[in-house]
Amino acid sequence: MSTPRRPTITDALRARRLLAAHLPPTPMWSYPLLDATAGATVLVKHENVQPTGAFKVRGGLTLLAGMDEAERARGVVGYSTGNHAQSLAYAAARFGAPCAIVMPERPNPAKAHAVRALGAELIEAGADLGEAAERAAALAAERGMRLVSPADEPDLIAGVATAYLEVFDREPGLDALVVPVGGGSGAAAACLVAAALAPRCEVIAVQAAASPAAHDTWHAGGAPLTRPNRTRVEGLATGRAFALTQELMRGGLADFVLVGDDDIAAAQWALMRDAHTLAEGAGAAALAAVLTRPARFAGRRVAVMCSGGNASEHEILACGRGPRVAQRTAG
Repeated sequence: MSTPRRPTITDALRARRLLAAHLPPTPMWSYPLLDATAGATVLVKHENVQPTGAFKVRGGLTLLAGMDEAERARGVVGYSTGNHAQSLAYAAARFGAPCAIVMPERPNPAKAHAVRALGAELIEAGADLGEAAERAAALAAERGMRLVSPADEPDLIAGVATAYLEVFDREPGLDALVVPVGGGSGAAAACLVAAALAPRCEVIAVQAAASPAAHDTWHAGGAPLTRPNRTRVEGLATGRAFALTQELMRGGLADFVLVGDDDIAAAQWALMRDAHTLAEGAGAAALAAVLTRPARFAGRRVAVMCSGGNASEHEILACGRGPRVAQRTAG
């Protein structure tokens, strides 16, 4: 299968115009207590306040807005652990398109409920995202619907890139931008925008150590790899890399690092304690990379992408009981 068309900064600017009627810009704040914990100036980009609770809604709306009426009438099929699913369901509802979502069996109940509440058909199939993807592809072929990958879609990446246009509009002098990776649409979009608007800013990707497919592919510099997919962080639970996002990341990332699930839980707790912010695990992964590498980020001006806030009740309670980050040293 050939790699999809590579999106450009022009596509991102077009997506910003399309989204203006649907989504306001999200805030980006720094918090003195969080800065003290991190030993750096940390600006949190709050994609957790999107109407679906995550950044991916930008991509879903951009994709559906660009489809013609006949395509929309046939509908869309997605596969996801949650946030891509909600993005497609929300966008399909906005544009009156049929939508079916395949999630791995026993999904996050809150995310599954949200998909159904948005009017999409939810199908639970497969033990992991790879098996869910196979069922989604078969379903799309059976029904003549448009299969939507969570990553290898130029319109999704262009839509997500609008978040980074907002980041650099607000803070053009950033030293570093840290972005979580599941499929890689967010990091690919960050690379696209930073190359055009802030080439001196380091873009650093972070993935769960227990599901390192994208990380290992980037460091190997070759074709997309598959790896064991064992993280408990739903938004990062991807067992294979995607060609299009890897192509964009390969030339744009300064580094790609791994963090442990317990470090992510500690970062979730830090966001709640120091920034009054509810983040799901994927939404806290960027901060986890900063907190576990204090020497690298000390004294720098760093933006972290809080990509989503769709944490289950169990996840919230678990991160509160888990390991703690270092105590604040500032008075």
